[in-house]
Amino acid sequence: MAARLFRLAGFCLALVFCLSAQASLFAPNNNSRFVPVDQAFGFDFSQQGNQLTLSWKVKDGYYLYRQQIHVTPQKAQIAPLTLPPGQSHEDEFYGKSEIYPQDLQLPITLRQADAGATVTVTYQGCAAAGFCYPPETRAVPLSAVAANQAAPAVSAQPAKNSTPLPFSPLWALLIGIGVAFTPCVLPMYPLISSIILGGPRRYSMGRLFALAMVYVQGMALTYTVLGMVVAAAGLRFQAALQHPYVLMGLSALFIVLALSMFGLFSLQLPASLQTRLTLWSNRQQGGSLPGVFMMGALAGLICSPCTTAPLSAILLYIAQSGNLWAGAGTLWLYAFGMGLPLIAVTMFGNKLLPKSGPWMQTVKEGFGFVILALPVFLLERVIGDLWGIRLWSLLGVAFFAWAFSLSLRASGKWRVLQIIMLAAALVSARPLQDWAFGSSTSAQAVAHLPFQTINSSEQLDSALQQAQGRITMVDLYADWCVACKEFEKYTFSDEGVRNALSQVQLLQANVTANNAQDNALLQHLQVLGLPTILFFDAQGREIPDSRVTGFLNAADFRTHLQNLSR
Repeated sequence: MAARLFRLAGFCLALVFCLSAQASLFAPNNNSRFVPVDQAFGFDFSQQGNQLTLSWKVKDGYYLYRQQIHVTPQKAQIAPLTLPPGQSHEDEFYGKSEIYPQDLQLPITLRQADAGATVTVTYQGCAAAGFCYPPETRAVPLSAVAANQAAPAVSAQPAKNSTPLPFSPLWALLIGIGVAFTPCVLPMYPLISSIILGGPRRYSMGRLFALAMVYVQGMALTYTVLGMVVAAAGLRFQAALQHPYVLMGLSALFIVLALSMFGLFSLQLPASLQTRLTLWSNRQQGGSLPGVFMMGALAGLICSPCTTAPLSAILLYIAQSGNLWAGAGTLWLYAFGMGLPLIAVTMFGNKLLPKSGPWMQTVKEGFGFVILALPVFLLERVIGDLWGIRLWSLLGVAFFAWAFSLSLRASGKWRVLQIIMLAAALVSARPLQDWAFGSSTSAQAVAHLPFQTINSSEQLDSALQQAQGRITMVDLYADWCVACKEFEKYTFSDEGVRNALSQVQLLQANVTANNAQDNALLQHLQVLGLPTILFFDAQGREIPDSRVTGFLNAADFRTHLQNLSR
């Protein structure tokens, strides 16, 4: 009896093993090194009153794209959404972007939510090994929230969840110092210094430093408050400021401000208002700390033609950031940088100041190029990375050509600098040359494989029936798939690969839209993400263990094709 049970158990185990082997032989190979999207990016949510928290648990070796996260309310109103800064990421085809390679939590303030309200959450990510998932959409149900129950729209952690400024605080300090040496500001420092001292009285070095520092702090206070007000408004209207038309309007304004630095016109407060502020400042008592502080605060309001353009540019960008403390700190450093030469003049006299001359206009024009970088930075969000690179190239050519023309006025000892500026202009012009004349790289990319386009499973079945005894390759492609573009550029362009595919029926499905038809095709083929390439035999059956998921270079792909023909 025991022997019969033993033989029966052995037979059952053998049967299970055979069935498993048969299933693995004929089932599609999804390449288990990539996990399903729900395991790559575990999504969850929780709501407490008017606070909704979205969370993603990101698996090691995977990442979410910051720019692909979108939240849309239905029957609800939410506060303007600000995503935390991501980790810088760059690839050949999409340029610079930001990603979240670790777990992510996104707090959302609900202003109001009706019964049955939801928010639709869309996100998309990839595996670092070169495999991208289609955009995912989740509907999050909401509990009702009354309008008077919701908290103000201002985020509790603005510094964490706001867009970082494109320059560090050190840059703000350096810009302030540079503005101090423009022709509208530098000649005023001896006059301001004498007003601060308030007469011929002699002061100790400590007293001189205190008077100058208090004046600068008064001036910095005006700018700091101005930065906080603008940043606070940015928090409220940040969503509106991201609209393409607003970005284009701000870019046009930055260009106008830059043109004023090149001398086309002057920007300043009306003369009547400047006169009133100046008279009020002159009535303050020089030599006393409170009077000097008030002079500095009023001086911050009397914007000269040289300071208006850079100050306006910084203020407009602070409104974009919505970061209260960064806005205040940036303008404080800007004002402090402008005041450093004044402190030196007050303590040590006019001997420290360089003589006025044409170089001061050069400094002013240099700041014009700095301001021109801001519209390029903003327009990149509207026109895309490719045109952004071309605008940066155009700006680089203009700047180095300007610097080269300045170096021609110098004596022969600056010959090396002239060569460097000319070489830099030529290097900067490379993206414009590629755009105008084409390049070997772009010419190679044009040589696509002769794919026949399919859009649905019905079209796929029809094409497989017309294979005429050939093997069929089905390439699943999307614009958001980086490795798909790598296949096009590096693998499908290879002469050996093209020869190996010469007798193969080539089909391609573009699932960039990720609509219902695309999703139905992906589910029909049991595809997790892209790139995925499938191979079917002459009878229209998928060849076992033939799927390619993730990028393969030309040599490895040729080897894969050779194995199929054996």
